[in-house]
Amino acid sequence: MSTLERAFRDKVVWITGASSGIGEALAVALARVGARLVLSARRHEELERVSRACAPARSVDVVPLDLGDVDSLVGKAEDVLAKLGSVDVMIHCGGVSQRARVIDTDIGVDERIMRVNYLGTVALTKALLPSMVARRRGHFVVVSSLVGKFGSPLRSSYAASKHALHGFFDSLRAEVHDEGIRVTIVCPGFVKTNVSINALTGDGSPQGKMDRATGRGMEPAACAAIILRAAAAEREERYVGGAERFAVYVKRIAPTVFSRFVRRAAVT
Repeated sequence: MSTLERAFRDKVVWITGASSGIGEALAVALARVGARLVLSARRHEELERVSRACAPARSVDVVPLDLGDVDSLVGKAEDVLAKLGSVDVMIHCGGVSQRARVIDTDIGVDERIMRVNYLGTVALTKALLPSMVARRRGHFVVVSSLVGKFGSPLRSSYAASKHALHGFFDSLRAEVHDEGIRVTIVCPGFVKTNVSINALTGDGSPQGKMDRATGRGMEPAACAAIILRAAAAEREERYVGGAERFAVYVKRIAPTVFSRFVRRAAVT
C-alpha cells in the first residue's frame, strides 16, 4: 500500500473549489487512492463532471456551495455530517484572486474577496471542528498561496485574505494539536489554472485573460501530488512552485532586496 493510500484510503475528504484547477486535480488523485469524496464549488454541472472523472471512486458526494454565502455553510456542514458521519480531511481550496491596484479597487471587491477566501473558509472550519474534537482526529489542509507570505502588486486584497488564513490556522493548529487535529498550509506559486482568468478587477468583473506566468506555471496534477504528500506527512507548511518559491526566503532574510524586486516583477 502506498503512502497516500495509507493516509487517505476510506477517509472522508471534503474539497472546496473542486470544480476545476487544483481542487479538481486533488479529487481525481484522491479517488485513485480510495478516498471517499465530498466535492464542493458553486457550479453544480462542473462538480458532476469532476465526479464522473473520479470514477470508480469509493464514493463521491456533490455538495454545491458558495463560500461567499457564509451564513449557509453551517447547514452544508450539518448535511454532510448527517449523511457521512464524519469528515476526516477538509481541504480548503476554494477562492478568488484579484488583478487591480489598490487605488482602483472598490471596497466591495475587498469585501467579496475576504468573504470567499477567508470568512467562508473559517465558517466551514468552525462548523466541522466540534465533530473532529469529539472524535479526537481530523485534518485541515489549507491551499493558501505564496502571497500569503508576502504582498504583490495588483493582489492587495487577495494577499490580505491569504495572510489572514495563515494567522487563523496557525492559531488553530496550536489550540487543537493535543486533541489530535492537524493543520497543513500549502502555498502554491504559479499553477496553470483559471485563477487569473477569474481574478476580480477593480470593479468586481473578471479579468478574463490568462496571465503569462500562470499560463507557464506548474500543471495542477503536479501541484496536487505535492499537496497530498505534504498532508500525508502532516507537514505544517509547504511551498509549491518554481523559482518564485525563493521569494519567501528573500523576503525573510533581505526584505529591502525583496521590495526592490517585487516592484519590478512582472505580475500579470
